[in-house]
Amino acid sequence: MNAPTEEHHQPVWARSPKRSRGGGGGGGSLFGKLILFALVMAVFFFFVAPAVAFFGIRSAAETSDAAGLARLIDYPAVRQSLRPQLDGNPAASAPAPTFMEDPIGAVRRQFEQATAASAPDVDAYLTPAALAALTRGEGRYASQRVEGGLPSPDNTNTGGPLPRPVYWSVNRARMSVADEGGSETIFTFERKGAFQWQLVHIGLPDGAAPAGAPVVGQSGRKAG
Repeated sequence: MNAPTEEHHQPVWARSPKRSRGGGGGGGSLFGKLILFALVMAVFFFFVAPAVAFFGIRSAAETSDAAGLARLIDYPAVRQSLRPQLDGNPAASAPAPTFMEDPIGAVRRQFEQATAASAPDVDAYLTPAALAALTRGEGRYASQRVEGGLPSPDNTNTGGPLPRPVYWSVNRARMSVADEGGSETIFTFERKGAFQWQLVHIGLPDGAAPAGAPVVGQSGRKAG
């Protein structure tokens, strides 16, 4: 029988490190796996956050949650994105030259602004009913939606058509929703925080909704 060594008479904290580590490897391995899992989940939620924001807008619009929409939409940026699409002048979104850079053009712009027709009503696309219609792919006909024209929140088809990602980067993402004819409405989101994204641009399909156009139904078909 082996004689007891001096180590057996020492306190636990003073014994050989090899003995004290004999059965403790599992805890460190589990902790490492938890850290790796947390990192994977953080990356996952980072990239799906724009899609979460899209569905958040659809849900908030269908329930007329104005506070929820205000958190998810940068209204001034979206209004600026819609104006040139509605008045048929894409150059309107670009900053105009100063009087010193283009004096003739500056005078002409002032004359055009004085004689131009009234500016398009971009807010017609930013009501909860219109936003809900946009997320379902109703495009330019979404402006025909009026408050009270949607079903009650208990009967809304919150699922709707699924958005299709068309662009994804660290700070900007775009998703598309198409109607039954294939016309796409593009939603551009911009990252405002680690997991916070806001809608900053709505790209409407080409063309224009005629005045007094029939309201598009829930399925994307024109009603009536």
